[in-house]
Amino acid sequence: MKQLLVLVLFVLAGCTSTQINQALGDLNKSVGVEKPLTTAEVAEGLKEALINGISNGSNQASQLDGYFKNPQIRIPFPPDVKRVEDRLRQIGMGSEVDKFIMSLNRGAEDAAKEAKPIFIAAIKQMTIQDAWGILRGDENAATEYLKRTTSPQLYEKFQPVIANSLSKVNATKYYGDLVNTYNKIPMVEKVNPDLNDYATNKAMEGLFLLIADEEKKIRKDPMARTTELLKRVFGSNK
Repeated sequence: MKQLLVLVLFVLAGCTSTQINQALGDLNKSVGVEKPLTTAEVAEGLKEALINGISNGSNQASQLDGYFKNPQIRIPFPPDVKRVEDRLRQIGMGSEVDKFIMSLNRGAEDAAKEAKPIFIAAIKQMTIQDAWGILRGDENAATEYLKRTTSPQLYEKFQPVIANSLSKVNATKYYGDLVNTYNKIPMVEKVNPDLNDYATNKAMEGLFLLIADEEKKIRKDPMARTTELLKRVFGSNK
């Protein structure tokens, strides 16, 4: 019976409200719950799960070394100018390159602190139909929903924070020094990418990866369902 509720919830996503209510009645009888689930409870359960997940993801990303020491989301030297990194390491400037990469990740860690209220606002605005669609969708359906509904706001919020953070930890200076040094090397193609745009997009990308991991846990791992409502919505161990 453990997987029955989740299976039925996924199937119900394409149903009308009347069909959903009928199916929930049948489901509650089959599972034998003392307090029947309602469509509103299912939606609230999903919202609660997502808020838990994005809180975990945001907290993890925003702590010291949340990006820098996590190989899954660590921001590397801009790939479009990877040849700059390679050449500078060849001429003995590896330590400066390493300082620059750390500063990129420190900026992302600062910016991640701004994400949680934006995500929570989007989740609270989610409709019941949105919730059913997510329950029916792939294991990262909720994460994709948040990408669609929050990315412009996140970018707008992240960019100035990261710009300030990069300046605060001298990333812009490090990068300017590195690129200027590289551009002085004879016979190389000059480079001048937008560092802030790169760091902002990579910071967002890493945060969504962490949230997707949290979503998978809630869908698959009963131990990740931290409240009674989540346990009732996502399944029972009975």
